[in-house]
This record gives sequence, C-alpha cells and structure tokens, in this order.
Amino acid sequence: MHIVEHLIAGRWSAGGDVSTVIGPHAGAPVANFPAATPHEVAAAVAGARAAQPDWAATAPAARADALRAAATAVEQATGELARTMSAEMGKPEAEAAGSIAAGVGTLRQYAELGQLHAGRTLAGDLGATDLMVREPRGVVAAITPWNDPVAISCGLLGAALVTGNAAVSKPSERTPATGWLLTRTLAPHFPPGVLSMLAGGAPTGAALAESAVDVVAHVGSTATGRAIAAAAARTGAKALLENGGCDPLIIDTGVDPAWAAQQAALGAFANAGQICVAVERIYVHADVAEEFLAALVKEAAAFEIGPLVDLRHRSAVHGQVVDAVDRGARILTGGTIPEGPGAWYPPTVLTDCTDEMRVVETETFGPVAPVVTVASFDEALSRATRSPYGLAATVLTPSMSNAHRAWRQLETGTVKINAVFGGAPGGAAHPRRGSGQGFGYGPELLDEMTATKVVHLESPPGGW
Repeated sequence: MHIVEHLIAGRWSAGGDVSTVIGPHAGAPVANFPAATPHEVAAAVAGARAAQPDWAATAPAARADALRAAATAVEQATGELARTMSAEMGKPEAEAAGSIAAGVGTLRQYAELGQLHAGRTLAGDLGATDLMVREPRGVVAAITPWNDPVAISCGLLGAALVTGNAAVSKPSERTPATGWLLTRTLAPHFPPGVLSMLAGGAPTGAALAESAVDVVAHVGSTATGRAIAAAAARTGAKALLENGGCDPLIIDTGVDPAWAAQQAALGAFANAGQICVAVERIYVHADVAEEFLAALVKEAAAFEIGPLVDLRHRSAVHGQVVDAVDRGARILTGGTIPEGPGAWYPPTVLTDCTDEMRVVETETFGPVAPVVTVASFDEALSRATRSPYGLAATVLTPSMSNAHRAWRQLETGTVKINAVFGGAPGGAAHPRRGSGQGFGYGPELLDEMTATKVVHLESPPGGW
C-alpha cells in the first residue's frame, strides 16, 4: 500500500488527517493519504512564490531541457504509474499505460513549443521600438481529476513550468498515490519549490483555489469549476476550467447501423464511460433506430471495461439508470449492480429515453448509453443543443450538407464528424457554458499560462 506525502517547498511531509483509498477492483486498501492543512497550503504557495523568479529567469532552452528530462523519467516509470492508476481508479493497466504515453508526449510537445513561445514586435514610429512580450503569470494551482490523472496533469504542469511559472499540484483524492508518484518522478528535474504537491479532498482544493496564486487550472465537475471561478473572481487569479459535459451523438438516416453502434459503444463505454468527452446521450433517426439498437446491445455485451472508480460513483450512475426506468425508459442490456466486491457496473443501453430524464440532461460519467429516437436530422440537432453544457458533440452522417450544418449549429467546443474520438495533434477548443472556459490543452495553453506585456521604447532627447 502506498503512503502518500505532500511536497512543500522542496521537502516531503505527511501532515494532516489521513484517509484511505479503497481500490475499485476488489475493495482492498490501495493508499493512505493526508489532507493538507490551510497552513500547509499557504506554505506550498509561499515556497512556489519564492522559487518562481529564478525559474522565470532561467533560459527557455534550459527550462525545455528540464521538461524533456522529466518526460523521459515519466516514460521510464510507466509500469509503476500504470499499476497504481489501475489499482486506484480501475482503468486496465494497458489502457493506463496508453494514457501515460499520451502524457509523456504532451510534456515533450511543450518542451519543444515552450522555447519558441515568444511575443512579437509592432510596427511603430521609426525612432521607437514596440514589443509585445509574454511573461509567466507566477504561481499556477493545478487541480486535476481522477479519470485520467497522469495525462491531464502532464498537460497543465508541463505548460505551466516550461513558460517559467511555479506550480502547486492537487491531485484528486480518488487517485492521490498516482499524483504522488507522478510528482516524485517530475520534481527532481526542477529547482526546489518550483513544483509542489498537496494531497487532500475538496477542502484542500478549495483552500488552494482561494490562496494567493495567479492561475487556477481545474479539470473536473461543473459544480467545482463554478466554485473555483467564484474564488478566482475574489482573488484576481485567472480561472482556467474544463468542466463537465453531456456530449450528444447524432446518428443520421443512411448511416450503417452496425458501424454507428461501434462508434456509440466506443464513445459511451471506453474507460467505463469515465471520460470528459464520453458520449452521454444518443439521438438516432427513426429510419435506422431498430437496427442500431440491436447492434448496440451486441456491442455492449462484448465490450470489456474495468470497474468504476468507487462504490459512491457506482451508486450515482445506477441512480440515474433507475430514475430513467421510473420515468419510462427500458433497459435493453445491463443496468444491474453485479454481486461481489468492487465497483463493477456493466455497459448499459437504455431506450425510450426523453430529454427530461436525468440520464439525458446531466452528465452520468459511467458506461450508460441512453438512446432517444427522433424523426429527422433537424429534430436531432435541435434537441442536441438543449443543454447547459458545451464540451463536445459527435455527428454520424453520410450527408456533407448535414455535416456542415451540424458543426455550425452545435454550440460546443469540439464537433466530430463520423468519428467519436480522434483529431490532429495540437488542436484546442474553448468549452462553452457550464463546461468551462479557456484553452486547457494544445499550444494555446501556453498563452493561458502567460501574460502579455506591451513595451514602448524611445530614446531620450539627444540619444542614448
């Protein structure tokens, strides 16, 4: 079992009340972790503040070299990180290793981009020099989730550090050992205090968000994101948020139902549905609905997934399924809590769903595919946009006209046509409404981690 510690101003410690992570596979203890006290939060931020100026003064190429070395160290630690991630949140080890590889790639991407991230000169008077200079914001608080704890942390921390900020990381209380191991792997490659880590639950995250930091970067629930935005409004920090989603999948007439079912199963059941851009609601044209549902049931029966993160989350997921059935939905497969230990829950397909059901209107974050049958593509588009979220959407259609209509009308940060996952590296989007604000990944994240200063230089009378 892992014994998690805080990293504060370059020193490891284990203060605060201790809690235990219970693994989702068999219900066995995985890690003990302390909850950082307000004093420890303040000390971590103060240590980061003290270390940041020298780190900002370090040459960009040297900061990039440090990030490259850190990426290599994470790559070499993949086995231990994957085993720990799987033990804490249920992702199969092979999939966990894949997500760690994505995190390594992100660190290396930012190492290359960071040293090229510069301002520009402006065309002013001939006797003057005008510059737009990018400078680090200062101290970045990174509050990260449990569903992809390494890749997301690598993105936020990598972008913060390579641009000259100091960072204080607060991993989820559901995956504290994974966050601790990642920090132990990254931290030796940076000066003491440049990277700190605080363990703990919601009170620790709230204390960090309300502390004297310059950026609060959060990936997680909409409710927590809104609380962070309110705290940032009080302190003046920049809030960078990727929050919940309830992503629609639209299936047009003329689509191959078997292929559509494969796409829907991948979008709804991968990582047991615990993905920010998972398919959360499906609008299928009546022309293909019957064949699609039959194929989706077969896909669900064959889809292999790990357990949900814990019993509390399983209870919430199952509660949405029960609520839908009480309101008239039918279970075609799954929908029952299996006997035995662990937080397992089967891939579940619901039909006869309506937009008023919680499983359709809110984020489930589990392996549940609620299906709504519609009479036309127009109806599907209209119903898909009725949401307080705006993270991503997917459309499966053989019609180029409908594809263009969809990406123009869907009010989400990302629209995917004929593929539930995928996209070129480096793409970044702004989430909408309850799904957050700001760029949380891609080259634009470097812009978020820096502030632009305009400099106007003129020589004094008589010259320099």
